[in-house]
Amino acid sequence: MLRTKDKKRVDKKMKKVGSDEIICLDNVSKSYSTGAPALNGINLRVKRGEFVFIVGDSGSGKSTLIKLLLRELTPTEGRIVVNGTDVEKLKRRKVPKFRRNMGVVFQDFRLLKDRNVYENVAFAQRIIQAPTREIRRNVPAILSTVGLAGKYKAKPKQLSGGEQQRVALARALINKPPILLADEPTGNLDPKNSWDIMKLLEQINQNGTTVLIVTHNREIVNAMQKRVITMKKGVIVSDEEKGGYIDED
Repeated sequence: MLRTKDKKRVDKKMKKVGSDEIICLDNVSKSYSTGAPALNGINLRVKRGEFVFIVGDSGSGKSTLIKLLLRELTPTEGRIVVNGTDVEKLKRRKVPKFRRNMGVVFQDFRLLKDRNVYENVAFAQRIIQAPTREIRRNVPAILSTVGLAGKYKAKPKQLSGGEQQRVALARALINKPPILLADEPTGNLDPKNSWDIMKLLEQINQNGTTVLIVTHNREIVNAMQKRVITMKKGVIVSDEEKGGYIDED
């Protein structure tokens, strides 16, 4: 936990958070039971509508960072504010509602195998108890956005990897979250499908959604010239606008 003096310092800094900043981390550290820090004094600001790559070797702290943003973990030290919410102060019962601010896409798709495309996407609407008439309107619209208007009756096993990831994207976006977190979204895809998904993510970002992507895809990071945050051993070693994938010794 923060010492009183440190807490006052962090509180003072957090008062300076601008209304255009949707993710704010101040002096964030996370240590596990082994005592080794997974994150060590991270400071980060992401503005609304930004497109950010987070890169780094395995063990650099990328996954821990994502889990902290989702409130799957809480920091050992420091403060995290996501879309105006102080994450550590959230009561457990309010965490599900907080997570509605974020759509999440994973490498392994995580689709419901026994349900078709329509039902996989509608599931996210039913969780928030959206009216049936809205679900019937919203699901076809988002499937059209991701290029799957004709696949709504298909089961996941009938789809290619790229199509499955599009379904996952549709499900993540249907509730119109202001933030999309994508953890290795192209990890199981071939180059063509990888680029198709990245073009979709760029389009989503251009429509106003803040996009954070954890990736090892060097070619995509270098080609897209977005903001690139490089992590190593729990710290940010580089944060570059229009950056590229760099190797750190």
